[in-house]
Amino acid sequence: MSSIHWTESHTDHSARWHSESAATAPAHVTIADDRMRADTAYRLACQGTALLWRGDFHNARQLLRALSRRIDRKPPSEGAGPPESFHLYRQARGQRARVLGRILVQLEPDHSLALRRAPDVRQACTEAYGSAREPMVIALTELLGAIGAHEWRENGVLVPALGARIHPHYGVFSPVRGEYVDLVANAPLPVRHRSAFDLGTGTGVLAAVLARRGVDHIVATDINARALDCARDNIDRLGLTNRIEVHGPALYPDGRAHLIVCNPPWLPVRPTSTVEQGVYDPDSTMLRAFLTELPAHLEPGGEAWLVLSDLAERLGLRTRAELLTAIDSAGLRVIDRIDTRPRHCRPRDTTDPLHAARAAEVTSLWRLVEQHPGHIE
Repeated sequence: MSSIHWTESHTDHSARWHSESAATAPAHVTIADDRMRADTAYRLACQGTALLWRGDFHNARQLLRALSRRIDRKPPSEGAGPPESFHLYRQARGQRARVLGRILVQLEPDHSLALRRAPDVRQACTEAYGSAREPMVIALTELLGAIGAHEWRENGVLVPALGARIHPHYGVFSPVRGEYVDLVANAPLPVRHRSAFDLGTGTGVLAAVLARRGVDHIVATDINARALDCARDNIDRLGLTNRIEVHGPALYPDGRAHLIVCNPPWLPVRPTSTVEQGVYDPDSTMLRAFLTELPAHLEPGGEAWLVLSDLAERLGLRTRAELLTAIDSAGLRVIDRIDTRPRHCRPRDTTDPLHAARAAEVTSLWRLVEQHPGHIE
């Protein structure tokens, strides 16, 4: 826990500082309100000065949009190849987040927001940060993220493969990319499928799909405490608590299963926030652990499903040869690969610096078995 300090009306103030991206508390803070021009705010933010907002809430959002337009006037530089282009893209996104993250708001001890025309954010902030205890300062962008997450949680995401809605929690990757869910919903089940593990379950959506497909007992795991709470909530909503057990924080539970499913983060890059942990896996750590430990947890004659996009390969962040070598080194072999194309809108966005890679992306379900399987009961 750290603190942020500022001077207001000739009086020194301080409050708890919170950042989901682990950004340090800004050293320079000035008070800003409706009188501040966007150009002035942009200049101060680019120089590293944080602006603690005391004006109208909707004007603060307008200011944020104005800063976004100024940032977007300078498009990200193009690199010589996919890896450099991705690095420059991440660099530009990081700088954008830092500048926009310098518009701050103060939450009161009950998580309320004492700004004109401010919405009631208490429930959204409680879901994101836990029970309120004391005043807290956060970036306005982070507050808007918490509000958006609350709306996702309330409304849920329709998953056609389930015929039901999944309700993502703050900081848990939402199943908005339905192609990977459909892969798990349609892949042929192994002959013996009484038990299954869903590793890195997130919202619990894949565990729920397996249960609906007739798997008797599923253990869903995650290392993220928010994901564990989210999965339990969704499994309870779906009435599947008698079929699915949520375990963690861990990658693998004890014991073995006939089917082990893992949809690890797809890009081997360090995440910069909690939400990014669902997308970025530094040095493919989770992927490698899944493969390495798999034989010790797979029932004889069992099967594993690895759900993975080839976007990392198309961006030059990992090669297909490296993936196949990791599979082989773990004592596994591929018996099938089922491919699908993304259905979301980003591959069609020609203004995206990563358009070429996204347009060619393929998501695959790799069916893996042991190279030298033991005796099948």
